[in-house]
Amino acid sequence: MGATMDQMKMLNQLRKAQKELKNEIVEVEAGDGAVVVQMTGELKVRKVTIDPEKVDLDDIHELERWIENCMRDGFAKAQEIATDKMKPLMGSLGNFGM
Repeated sequence: MGATMDQMKMLNQLRKAQKELKNEIVEVEAGDGAVVVQMTGELKVRKVTIDPEKVDLDDIHELERWIENCMRDGFAKAQEIATDKMKPLMGSLGNFGM
């Protein structure tokens, strides 16, 4: 019975951490603010903003690079947040045979 209670407690902590990740927002920018991307701690893109005054339409490749950089950096930061939040909980899961 004790192990079952520990499992329930751990699962509740995991669920809480997952809910908290939904509310974590990472914001990254490129091109001096020409492109801004917001992501959640769940690695979901929340918003992409492009400032048309900072974009040269004759150099669309630059805009593409900025978007790629924002996505890469956003995912990396969001993964770091998720790892930090879940790491303490994941070690305990080994005790439950998962």
